[in-house]
Amino acid sequence: MTPREVIERWVALFNTADAAGLADLYHPDAVNHQVTQDPIKGRDAIHAMFEREFALAKMTCIVEAIHEAGEVAALEWRDPIGLRGCGFFTVRDSRIAFQRGYWDKLSFLKLHGLPVE
Repeated sequence: MTPREVIERWVALFNTADAAGLADLYHPDAVNHQVTQDPIKGRDAIHAMFEREFALAKMTCIVEAIHEAGEVAALEWRDPIGLRGCGFFTVRDSRIAFQRGYWDKLSFLKLHGLPVE
C-alpha cells in the first residue's frame, strides 16, 4: 500500500474505534508521538493507547487533505465538534514506522467534557 492508502485505511479504522486493526497498521517497533504526550513505542503499546483513548471519548476523523511525498504522508483533519489537527506518518513496507500528531489537548478535553489536567 502507498502511504496515502495506509492513511486512508487508518482513518477508516479510527472512525470505527478499531484499536486492534489500527495497531496492525504499525511496524512492531513503531513510534506514535502525539505532541501533547510522551511518545508511545511499539505496536503493543500503541494498541493499548488506542484502547484507552477510544474508551475515553467518541472520536471521529474527517479528512481535510492527505498529502503524500515519498514515504511520508500528512493528514489534515477535523472532527464534528470543532477540533482540528494534523498528523505526519512515515510509512515503510506498507506499515507505519513513525507518526507525529499535532492537536490542541485543552480544546479536546473541553469539547468532550473531560477534566482539564
